[in-house]
Amino acid sequence: MLKVLHTADWHLGKRLDFYSRLPEQALVLDEICRVADEQLIDIVLIAGDLFDTVNPPIEAIELFYKTFKRLSNNGKRPVIAIAGNHDNPDRIDAPNPLATECGIVLIGNTKTTPSLFETQDGFKVTKVDEGFLELKLPAFEFPIRIVASPYMSETRLQVYLGEEDRERKVNEVIAQKWEQLANRYCDENGVNLLMTHLYMAEVGADLEPEPEGEKPIKIGNADIIYTNAIPPQMQYTALGHLHRNHWVDKAKKRAAYSGSPLAYSFSEDEQAKYVNILSLAPNMPVEVEKFPLHAGKTLYRRRFDSIATAVEWLQAHQNHLVELTIESETFLTVDERKSLYAAHPGIIFLIPVVKSDSNQESGNTRAKVNLDQDIHGLFADYFKSREKGQTPSEELLNVFNEILSK
Repeated sequence: MLKVLHTADWHLGKRLDFYSRLPEQALVLDEICRVADEQLIDIVLIAGDLFDTVNPPIEAIELFYKTFKRLSNNGKRPVIAIAGNHDNPDRIDAPNPLATECGIVLIGNTKTTPSLFETQDGFKVTKVDEGFLELKLPAFEFPIRIVASPYMSETRLQVYLGEEDRERKVNEVIAQKWEQLANRYCDENGVNLLMTHLYMAEVGADLEPEPEGEKPIKIGNADIIYTNAIPPQMQYTALGHLHRNHWVDKAKKRAAYSGSPLAYSFSEDEQAKYVNILSLAPNMPVEVEKFPLHAGKTLYRRRFDSIATAVEWLQAHQNHLVELTIESETFLTVDERKSLYAAHPGIIFLIPVVKSDSNQESGNTRAKVNLDQDIHGLFADYFKSREKGQTPSEELLNVFNEILSK
């Protein structure tokens, strides 16, 4: 059986506010490399969002190249990656002349045609087309066909679909492209795979939320690609974009998101992370194992109405990153903030919520602001208008005065 590792959404260079995730990314990519070796993986598929921004930091680029070199096993293991909506497609395409020497295929643009090549004592790319390649590995008599579709928008497709019935048109354009490639190259005598970076769903199914902080693909329903666009020849569709590992078509089990290897937003609170390991043979249903990843910090989103309870919980969960909401009758004092930050090194966001409305003015009339007063009075009135009548504390006024003095 052919063994394929499916991963996606690495988001190299990602930060959570001020906090860099690059050290964790190095650990989890090392783990993925070890999984590929230990599980005797034949091919690695990476379904987009390799980087977090179109201009990633140099450290992220270095980690990208080092990881791909390890995954390729000196040109013996094919590594195929596509661009996601976070990636610069030209940046992904650029290293291809050198990457092919290591058995790596990078597809950034929708019209990118991979190169025909052969690695020493490794494998051959025997057929290519726009967004398509066929592989021949020494250990297998059958060919492996991969329809590799990077993130597609109207801009990247270089088409204009108009506003009327856009949902149907997007699906038609993409389904037609996939169908043409599948009919031309994919039959039951080989393994047939589709890899793409899109928001995919079943018709009529509940829609999975996009992660917080993710550049959205789905605007309304206009950019959803439905599973009926997948050609029937495809045994498995390796998806990227959504960060939770799950099947899109639960009944047929032919299309799945591997999810991101790390949690990248607090909407992924306590979310387990995986790579998918596929076992395939021609004209047979795919077998998929969700292989757990353990590197990196878990993200927690927690809410407390007591400083003491919050501190106790924080001290018991040190090796995590936290979004902490504190409900209280008044604003947090400087000492209370200090006690929370002293209890835990990984508080990314501290969100105070004032429950009391005792100071709020009665009725629906809004207080008038005296524009003739000095800046200190204006600040106090503004604060009261935003915070339900709460007056700024002496500590906050001192901070305001310090800012003014600078």
